[in-house]
Amino acid sequence: MAIVKANNRMFPSVPSFFDNFFSRDWMDWTNSNFADIDSTLPAVNVKESDDDYVIEVAAPGLSKDDFKIDLDNNRLTISSEKQEENKTDEEGKYTQREFRYQAFQRTFHLPGNVVDSDKIAAKYKDGILCVTLPKREEIKPKPAKQIKIS
Repeated sequence: MAIVKANNRMFPSVPSFFDNFFSRDWMDWTNSNFADIDSTLPAVNVKESDDDYVIEVAAPGLSKDDFKIDLDNNRLTISSEKQEENKTDEEGKYTQREFRYQAFQRTFHLPGNVVDSDKIAAKYKDGILCVTLPKREEIKPKPAKQIKIS
């Protein structure tokens, strides 16, 4: 028999603000982005190989000029801020006016003195921001070497 979380809602198809409010752990400060399931924070993949780290940020609808990437004391911060205003004008009066504001910030703590900061590269293609963080040469694993006996 599987363990199932109880759902005490009278109308299970209608989400409840109070269920989310009371079920949230407000004292969990380990979540540095303060995001929950309903957040607009983009999803991120982090991959590591022998040569580098790659961070992929899913951010469709943005352009490469919308992003800002900073590296400070082994903290990589990827952020974006975009504000759009759509308006329909009829004889100098607004008949429809909509604002849209979208912003996010993700911070990653890099292992100390592992990344070659001069060779960090980023590209944006098909809605994915890809940041490549090459490892320093002295950190990369060395191939096995056989030593001759003289």
